[in-house]
Amino acid sequence: MHYTGTIWRPPYEANSLLLEVTAGCTHHKCKFCTLYNDLPFLFKMSPIENIQQDLEEVKQQLQLYKNSTIKRTFLTGANPFALKASKLIEIANSIKKHIATNETIGCFSRITDIALKTEQELLKLRSVGYDGITIGIETGYDEALTFMNKGYVSNDIVEQCKRLEKANISYHFFYLAGIAGEGKGQQNAKATAQICNQLSPKIIVANMLTVYSNSELYKEIKKGNWKEQTEIEKYNELKTLVENIHIDVCFAALGASNAIPIQSTLPKEKQKVITLLEQIIKNVSEKELKEYRKNLKHL
Repeated sequence: MHYTGTIWRPPYEANSLLLEVTAGCTHHKCKFCTLYNDLPFLFKMSPIENIQQDLEEVKQQLQLYKNSTIKRTFLTGANPFALKASKLIEIANSIKKHIATNETIGCFSRITDIALKTEQELLKLRSVGYDGITIGIETGYDEALTFMNKGYVSNDIVEQCKRLEKANISYHFFYLAGIAGEGKGQQNAKATAQICNQLSPKIIVANMLTVYSNSELYKEIKKGNWKEQTEIEKYNELKTLVENIHIDVCFAALGASNAIPIQSTLPKEKQKVITLLEQIIKNVSEKELKEYRKNLKHL
């Protein structure tokens, strides 16, 4: 299999086939992000020959282990959905040709990648299997989106996700607690909840901001332009987020950036999550949580 650099995937894609079709990020300007700093380029698509070879390898393995089946493929790279619809459809057809049991295809996407597709293209992408797209919106708070150079604002999130819904393409959100900076966690959580309540994400995955010294955000901190939240403030932010989300959605904080894992269904288990967060805020010290963050060498 052809893999370039560190391969990132959401926790819920653990059972999916990981197929590299792109490497790097088309944007690569978010101040907090260091995920693709190990690559000598910003973004590239895998040669179609590599994709075909990988699928042939998977096909041979499936023939060898006859009881094994693959029902979902996750395309790796920061935002494969940036590829032209025609290329994504070509990849989907190749997957189906080699893996007859495959039903759906997921990948990471930026909000701006959705905007590049027409309504007809989105419908076609759904028809060939694209579903369960993961979008790192990080926040619905415009001040934070602008400062972090995400390349869009909250209205764009609503507009583009409604277009996905119209095409019957389901999607998941990544949320980043702490992205608004010191003293602004509550505004961040409430603004994000307001955006989520207008939409229908299937999953909201909460991560905790970890600032690394090779990030642009670290430089902003050193210049005095931005201050990091405390760990306890991040948990208070998560509590406010959960309190203000009113849609049916799976909520999880399972990635390495979270010192304490959380997984639930909202609103059914809302009080359970709030109680857990209150216990963390009350009983776990800032020192312990800060030590965890300090020792997190890599996400």
